[in-house]
Amino acid sequence: MARHDWVATAHLSRASAGRWVFFVGRWARTMQSEELFRRYQELQRYVGWTAADAERISAAAPLVAPHFAAMIDDFYDEIQKHEDARKVITGGQAQIERLKGTLRAWLAELVAGKYDADYVVRRWRVGWRHVEIGLDQVFTNVALSRLRTGLIRTLQQVWQGDLQEIRLTMRALNKLLDLDLAIIEDAYQAEYTARQQRVERLATIGQVAGGVAHELRNPLNVVKTSVYYLLNARNATKEKIAEHLQRIERHVVVADSVITALSSFAKMPLPSLTPVAVEPLIRDVLEINPPPGNIQVHMDWPADLPQVLVDQDQLKVVFGNLVRNARDAMPQGGQLTVRARRVPDGVEIDVIDTGVGIAPENLKRVMEPLFSTKARGLGLGLAIARAILEKNKGTLSLTSTVGKGSTFTVHLLASQA
Repeated sequence: MARHDWVATAHLSRASAGRWVFFVGRWARTMQSEELFRRYQELQRYVGWTAADAERISAAAPLVAPHFAAMIDDFYDEIQKHEDARKVITGGQAQIERLKGTLRAWLAELVAGKYDADYVVRRWRVGWRHVEIGLDQVFTNVALSRLRTGLIRTLQQVWQGDLQEIRLTMRALNKLLDLDLAIIEDAYQAEYTARQQRVERLATIGQVAGGVAHELRNPLNVVKTSVYYLLNARNATKEKIAEHLQRIERHVVVADSVITALSSFAKMPLPSLTPVAVEPLIRDVLEINPPPGNIQVHMDWPADLPQVLVDQDQLKVVFGNLVRNARDAMPQGGQLTVRARRVPDGVEIDVIDTGVGIAPENLKRVMEPLFSTKARGLGLGLAIARAILEKNKGTLSLTSTVGKGSTFTVHLLASQA
């Protein structure tokens, strides 16, 4: 798409109205046409816009319209004095003449007195167009300021009626230009945000793809080498065959766990909240995820701990991730402590390790998706745990000291049953 100068984005011809359906398809992801017009009407109420204002603007149109050519010439003469503005006009005088025509149409529409949904869409498209060509919104502000000055100066020069009426007309004109600027800036921000989100999603996809490739390549390589051995080894013993089959099975499980983690994070089902006793649930988690022999496990559990209102299966995922995280933080061994206590509105459970700890600069990031301090890992375990707890009306917090260990605290609401 050819690049237009910044002035081209500040005014649109009436001919563009016929293409607004195509445009709606582009910006419908942020706001539908009806919603946009309702928003514009809300802004009109905010600034005190009335039907009388529209009538005053349209009544003044015959007075200012004959002076549009002078205002437009002044507009483009000023552009030539500023390098940052002048350099974006790449089509020479022919482009300037075309743009003068669209500016004339834009000014005519401004004072026509009809401010319906189509008018708002065309104004909205100005902001959208700015983002499309990578233009800073500040240029619209100065462009409208220049036009505002020209319109008001012209009114003052040609007005021959009541002085009170010209004051009301200029006030209406200022409100109209402020509304134009507001809807253009609103469009700019909405489209800019949407595009930023798309860029971030693409970056995330790339990050996920890299993480998945890294996590799956190792187990697949192991499977590949074992399959090669089984296909090509001569006189392989039963023990060797069993060993390679076990290796294949083990690394298929590893690959499956990566896919399961991604699937769990991408589509977290709504929880089924029921009263759950936490202690037996934690013991089940420790049985499923047994720490190695060099890690001692200590449970500190009050006898009168109330049940909590959670989805039991989802809570097992949370504590499974926390237990595995604690285990990985203690490669040389240590102590894993799971400690619970009553709090005024529920229960808090600490999962404490005596491991390597987390550097201060990483404390705020370890629960972000795809962030990991480990040499291997997608960095989804803690993010999944936090997401699950939020759906179960709980929270997850963290304290850590490098070289001494970390404490993850789960807060859950008590069941009223």
